Amino acid sequence: MYHVDGDLVPESEATVSVRDRGFIYGDAAFETLRVYGGAPFEWDAHRERLGYTAETLGFADAVPDDLCGRVEETLDANDLEDAYCKVSVSRGVQPGKLTPQPAVDPTVVVIVEPLPRGGRDGERVWDDPATVQTVRTRRVPDDAVPADIKSHNYLNGILGRLELRRSAGDGDPADECVLRDVDGNLAEGATSNLFFVTENGLRTPSAELDLLPGVTRDIVMELAREEEFPVETGVYSLDALRNADEAFLTNSTWEIRPIETVDGIDVGAGPMTKLLQRLYDERVEARHY
Repeated sequence: MYHVDGDLVPESEATVSVRDRGFIYGDAAFETLRVYGGAPFEWDAHRERLGYTAETLGFADAVPDDLCGRVEETLDANDLEDAYCKVSVSRGVQPGKLTPQPAVDPTVVVIVEPLPRGGRDGERVWDDPATVQTVRTRRVPDDAVPADIKSHNYLNGILGRLELRRSAGDGDPADECVLRDVDGNLAEGATSNLFFVTENGLRTPSAELDLLPGVTRDIVMELAREEEFPVETGVYSLDALRNADEAFLTNSTWEIRPIETVDGIDVGAGPMTKLLQRLYDERVEARHY
């Protein structure tokens, strides 16, 4: 059962109009989040970013006040306590012109899928540490499309992932691509933020670069600072990641996923990655179980 425009409907009947601007132009905002123990994790942060994206796209008032209630109704209808959840808000159906109309009748969709239990006694959604590969596709500059919004236009990441598939030939593609900005600096993965560890502490590309600062990224930096680990956001080259002592990816679904190799070079997990995983699990456990 999915939630579409205020109603719970079976998956087979969950549709949107072919004239919806989210479908035609990618003119929509979305958030992907984890549900633990029946409640969305870090809902306020995700709701705030969804609102920011909608505001940037010019339809801030389209995000319904009862959106969290719709998520809870969808979870209940599917009898799910632990889940993947995606909420989408588009500008809705309008005449087939590029310029948006001032009046908005939004399309609001909530999708949920089962995931394993999280927290201290939980199970990872991934089987192994990630293999990561650099791609030629560059991160779209913030001057062209705002990097800090989460819209339905995900072609940048899709093109990066397609590069992985093409380069793998008949083999298995890498789990994630590394997108750099137009100047060649590390930015992010297609669906993840990058972290690495050196003798000087934890490092991650600055939010001032062309990247989407993830909710999980913020939590990891907070956890590290609470442990008084040095945390630096900055501008880094690809070699900084390849030569790191440890490295990992973050997003809401993966949580903290160690990087096994970068372009075939061994990196792997280490004590800081493992500690941050434990601290993250403990936070989830304390808040949701």
